[in-house]
Amino acid sequence: MHFIIALIMGGIIGWLAGMIMREAGGILWNVLVGCVGSVVGRFLLGTFSGQGHLTENPFDPRTLLVALAGAIILLAIYNLAKRGTTR
Repeated sequence: MHFIIALIMGGIIGWLAGMIMREAGGILWNVLVGCVGSVVGRFLLGTFSGQGHLTENPFDPRTLLVALAGAIILLAIYNLAKRGTTR
């Protein structure tokens, strides 16, 4: 059940990040960006703040914000590598 929730939340987070960065993508792209962005966000949070873990509740606002920030960072890096600009 956690896997299905992670995919759904990853899709929503990826879609929101795509809207913010004006990056068009399909459903699979949104899920990928959201899930990987969540991992990136958790890594950065743990590295820079010393808080390596967040709550396990996928609907916790801090968890969602960290996942969104990670997805935006991931899209910015992708855009930089692809186009030479972050938009």
